[in-house]
Amino acid sequence: MGKIKIIFFIILAFVIYKGVVAFKNFEIGVGERVAMLEEESGFTKEGEVIGLIMYLDGEMQEHLYTPSKSKCLKMKEIAEETSYADYECTVVLAVLQGNKILSIIEELEVIE
Repeated sequence: MGKIKIIFFIILAFVIYKGVVAFKNFEIGVGERVAMLEEESGFTKEGEVIGLIMYLDGEMQEHLYTPSKSKCLKMKEIAEETSYADYECTVVLAVLQGNKILSIIEELEVIE
């Protein structure tokens, strides 16, 4: 009887684990699919996002959308080690298409 209970609990734990993983993947997948559809349809919107901005000789050259402050700071550290350009993580008001920054309207806050 004890072995059957153990096997039952292992199977139950596995089913719960698979359910949680499926739910998390569904939530993550929906956001990615929405961004993909916005990008394919050409739909643009304005919003505040965190961007990694590259400067050469004091002029903005490129900008990249980042999902979080910590991710931006990690990317900034790697970029500064491998490049001579200056980089800033900044909260910006930007025109977005999916998960891409098309243009920056205003720089709101520099993240240190």
